[in-house]
Amino acid sequence: MQWLSLASLALVAPASGMLRFSCSQLVVDRIDPLVNPGVAPSPHLHQLVGGNALNVSMDPSLDLPAQASCTTCTFTEDFSNYWTAVMYFRARNGTYKRVPTFANQYLEPANGGITVYYIPPYDGRTKVTAFKKGFRMLVGDPTRREDAKDGDSRQLSFRCWDKNFAGEAGAPGTGKDTKTLPSKACAGGIRANHFFPTCWDGQNLDSPDHRSHVAYPTSGSFESGGPCPASHPVKIPQILYEVAWDTRQFNDPNEWPEDGSQPFVFSFGDKTGYGTHADYVFGWQGDALQRAMDANCNVNCPTLRSQSTAAANKCTLQPKVKENIDQWLTELPGGV
Repeated sequence: MQWLSLASLALVAPASGMLRFSCSQLVVDRIDPLVNPGVAPSPHLHQLVGGNALNVSMDPSLDLPAQASCTTCTFTEDFSNYWTAVMYFRARNGTYKRVPTFANQYLEPANGGITVYYIPPYDGRTKVTAFKKGFRMLVGDPTRREDAKDGDSRQLSFRCWDKNFAGEAGAPGTGKDTKTLPSKACAGGIRANHFFPTCWDGQNLDSPDHRSHVAYPTSGSFESGGPCPASHPVKIPQILYEVAWDTRQFNDPNEWPEDGSQPFVFSFGDKTGYGTHADYVFGWQGDALQRAMDANCNVNCPTLRSQSTAAANKCTLQPKVKENIDQWLTELPGGV
C-alpha cells in the first residue's frame, strides 16, 4: 500500500536521527487559534500542548518564547503549540464520555498530551531547515469521511495496541495500522499518528488554507531523501504527533453498539477516523531547533535544555470556554 511507504519511520534508521519528546496536556478547550482565530467557542473541542502563550488569537508576529513563562514539553526552549481534536466514547444509550490520553511507550508518565517527533531524512547527508518565527501549518481535514488518497490521507493512521503496548510492531503507519479507527476493542488503547508535510516554498510562513505553503516529496519518502517539488524546494523537519488514547476503560462489549460497530467518535463528529487532523504553531527559542536538527538529536539532546516530566506537568492553562466536557454528555461539545 502506497500510504505506508510515505508514512514510514524506518526502525533500522540510526537512533540519533529522531528528536522525540513528550508534551503534557496544557488545556482541553473549544478553541482553534489557527483555523478559527479569535473565536471562543470554536466549532469543536481540541487538546492543546506546548507553551503557555497559547491564546484564542495568536498573532504570527508575536515572539512566543518571550510571551510564555512555561512549556509542557520536555525541552524548555520549545514554546510551540501542538494540538489535535478530542476523542469521545459513545455508549449504547447514546451518551458520550471523553477519552483521556496517557503517556506513550518508553516515555515517563506524563499528564496525557502528545508525543512529538522532529525527523530529518535518514540518508545522513540531507540537511533540513528549521521553521521560522511565525511558521504554522496543519495536516488532515475534519470534513473527510472517506479515503481521499492524497498526501494528507496517506500520512494519518491508527494503531490498535494489545495490553502493555504489545501487538503489532513497526513504525507508525506500517504493519496492521489502519486509516480508520480500529473496528475491535483494543486492550492497550489506540494510538493516532499524524505526519506533517516536509517541503516548504521557502517564502510563506502560512497560507490561507494553512497547507498550500507546504508539500510532500514528489516521489519516494521523506525519510529516504525523496525530492521536494520545484514549487516547494526547502526541506523542513518531518513532524509527527503520536496521541495515545486510553480507550481501555471503554472495552465492555455490553456498552458498545448492538451491531458491533466501533463506538469512538472525534469531537467534530467523525466515527470513521478519516477526518483526524492536527495543527502546529512554531515557537522554538532562537536557533534551538536548528541546533537540534544539525546535531541529529534523539530523546537525549545535549544541545537543548530539558526539564522533568513532573515539571512539565505543572504548566497548565484554564480553558477559555467554560463548559462541561468530562461528565457523561447527551451531545458532543458544540452540538456537532
